[in-house]
Amino acid sequence: CLQTGDPMVFPRKEAKDYGTKKLVEGVFEPGQTAVVLDDLATTGGSKLEAVERLQGVGLSVKDVVVLIDRQSGATEAMHEAGLVMHSVYTMTELLDVWRRDGKIDAAQDAEVRAFLAQTAPKTA
Repeated sequence: CLQTGDPMVFPRKEAKDYGTKKLVEGVFEPGQTAVVLDDLATTGGSKLEAVERLQGVGLSVKDVVVLIDRQSGATEAMHEAGLVMHSVYTMTELLDVWRRDGKIDAAQDAEVRAFLAQTAPKTA
């Protein structure tokens, strides 16, 4: 936002007792479109809370962008809420790179993949 001059808003978990006392900080007009940006998505719960706060002040949200998708249900949760989640990397993509580059060994790779399989959303 500093580079492009595009506006930035951010939702708070709760309004502060000082300052603007708002749940959504920044300059915006109801009806504008916002995208939620975050570093990591696991189940998607905090992203959905952020979307709810933004929509609560009249912003339109259709997309959520994260650096890493831990593949623990966030993509599915976004889809169920009518949103599209975009990730730069998934955990399995990162594991592939780390394994290829010798950053992790086969045992570490298998351990993380087993954990991911345990936490992955169940499909019907």
